[in-house]
Amino acid sequence: MARALIVQHTPSEGLGWLQEWLPAAGLDVHPIHPYLGHRVPTSVEGDALIVLGGPMGCMDDDVADWLPAVRTLLRTAVDDGVPTIGICLGAQMLAAATGGYVERGALGPELGLGSVDVTMPDELLPEGPLPVVQWHFDAVTTLPTDAVLLGSSDRYAVQAFRVGEVAWGLQFHFEATLPMVADWAQSDASAVRASLGREPSEVVAEVAAAQDQLSATGELLAQRFARLVTG
Repeated sequence: MARALIVQHTPSEGLGWLQEWLPAAGLDVHPIHPYLGHRVPTSVEGDALIVLGGPMGCMDDDVADWLPAVRTLLRTAVDDGVPTIGICLGAQMLAAATGGYVERGALGPELGLGSVDVTMPDELLPEGPLPVVQWHFDAVTTLPTDAVLLGSSDRYAVQAFRVGEVAWGLQFHFEATLPMVADWAQSDASAVRASLGREPSEVVAEVAAAQDQLSATGELLAQRFARLVTG
């Protein structure tokens, strides 16, 4: 079975539904946890790469000393043509690693249920709009010069992009389970109230009500990615 190397930055942002969807589609997952001291290789040891999200900024090397190694890994994956997905922080790291720029989102965080308009569908992304879970404070403000913008939301232009032939940055969380969202809402309760004027429980309930659509979208993306890897 083909294998995907997974970089996880924090216990609270794991594989989620991808733990089930990717193996079911023929792609084994091999997570590493650099926050626990796991080695980050200089090139992908396997057939694909997925870099997950996290609360730190993509250049916060003083907070997470493994980030430079992950940016190097992402650059190597792009250069080597290894199928790659960066999710949220992972997308921001992919952009920064290949010449783009990331900064604090000028319009504030996107938290909870959202929609992404896919304007350039490709092998990974179907034509939108797609229902998604958003949970980010930073945003890609300048794409790498050779990147292709694939999708936007009504608040942030860069929601999905491709660098090279088979490396995608997805600002949204297509892997997120409802317990993950509930955990994030609790951890960021003050930010939810301040930015949205809503209670965390309301944001979680809205995501819960859209679970069927979110799961269908997420599983489709996982299947498409596995197909890219396995042929």
